[in-house]
Amino acid sequence: MYRYIARPILFRFSPETAHNIIFSNIKVWRHVPGFQFVLNSLFKVRNTKLERTIWGIKFPTPVGLAAGLDKNATGYDVFDAMGFGFIEVGTATPQPQPGNPKPRLFRLVKDNAIINRMGFNNIGAEGIAKNLQKPYRKGLVIGGNIGKNTATTNENAAEDYEKSFAALYDHVDYFVVNVSCPNIANLTKLQNSDSLGDIVNRLVAYRKKQKVYRPILLKISPDLSFAQIDDSLNIINQFSLDGIVAVNTTTGRSGLSERQDKLDVIGNGGLSGKPLTVRSIEVVRYISMKTNGQMPIIGVGGIMTVDDALNMLRAGAYLIQVYTGFIYSGPQLVKDIHKAIIKEF
Repeated sequence: MYRYIARPILFRFSPETAHNIIFSNIKVWRHVPGFQFVLNSLFKVRNTKLERTIWGIKFPTPVGLAAGLDKNATGYDVFDAMGFGFIEVGTATPQPQPGNPKPRLFRLVKDNAIINRMGFNNIGAEGIAKNLQKPYRKGLVIGGNIGKNTATTNENAAEDYEKSFAALYDHVDYFVVNVSCPNIANLTKLQNSDSLGDIVNRLVAYRKKQKVYRPILLKISPDLSFAQIDDSLNIINQFSLDGIVAVNTTTGRSGLSERQDKLDVIGNGGLSGKPLTVRSIEVVRYISMKTNGQMPIIGVGGIMTVDDALNMLRAGAYLIQVYTGFIYSGPQLVKDIHKAIIKEF
């Protein structure tokens, strides 16, 4: 239904306009009697074979919605009804910010891909926290993806991360430290050990003062070399982080079928979708091998089909996340992945 009715309509609009249409309608649909019941009936799959318990958190399924879609935590209950086992909100910054100038979101339909340079547009961590206090939160598993404001220098980035961490601490189940998004100037430089150490030390110190332990994960770039991935793993071990999210979007453009002149017009941005499939699975497999399968990994990037999802899990991911695949295939993809996991695992 989505592929043949909803998607053709939505794809007539620019990507960001289509996004805004969906979220504007979510605000209305949420209050229509029976709407979420229908979604649950059509798409939600719950089975004990799907359940995963990691960091003391019980995930009803291992398939989540990646950060970047429900940035401001305004649709998580509807996405839950569409079948996702957990939803990651954000990226949240301490202060609200509009993000990069438009246009900043582009479809590459020939490649089943998206390029974005949104630039952490969000209502701020405090606003997101308020949205997570709505009655319809009802025990859903929510992750908080945190970053720094664009105007904040890297030298002062740790303070930004701590502010977002503190604002969301009582309202999410786990955190993802985003230092690998290519759409914030110089952000990826924070992946070095000194800068990351300053950030993580602040977060861990804050966490020690709290009554509830929230896992902290690091999200890495697919553009890292294996040696750089080893450095990231060393940092995770050094600072006793709880896991890794692999991977973010890529700045690479190799292997695309889209015309070069169109790519030139689009310009910079992070590429997601099918062109990332092989690399993301490769990175997850490498991390799993290097850590003897002991590192909790959330695998994300290029999960466009059921086989992609199964291959990511086989590579060693504990949990997986979907984003671009959901844009192209809708909630039926999530349902089909769940049915395949039940059958295979």
